[in-house]
Amino acid sequence: MRLLARIVTAILLNSFGLWVALTYIPGFSLPGDIRTVVSIAFVLTVLNLVLKPVLSLILGPVIVLTLGLGMLLVNGVVLFVLDIIVETLRIEPILSLVYATLLFSIINLVFHLATKKR
Repeated sequence: MRLLARIVTAILLNSFGLWVALTYIPGFSLPGDIRTVVSIAFVLTVLNLVLKPVLSLILGPVIVLTLGLGMLLVNGVVLFVLDIIVETLRIEPILSLVYATLLFSIINLVFHLATKKR
């Protein structure tokens, strides 16, 4: 799959994930409309493209020792950084961050399985 198509797919999946999180996770709030959600999804996609590989490299031994469960920590840090960067996004309390981390980990898994080269 071409790079641009992968990025657009990631933005769409992250938009869907944000919508699900806003709808079903208490403590996850973002005022605005669908344009706000898509713009935040774009920021999340950029963080996934830039920050996630760096964190995966740094936490590589932890990820290997936990048989991949360390990626939950990486996804949680990415969401935490997103919460810091985007002033209107609120993820409070910490349990909401845990639920959102699980949700976006599943979404990232689906994305990677769907775009994996065969």
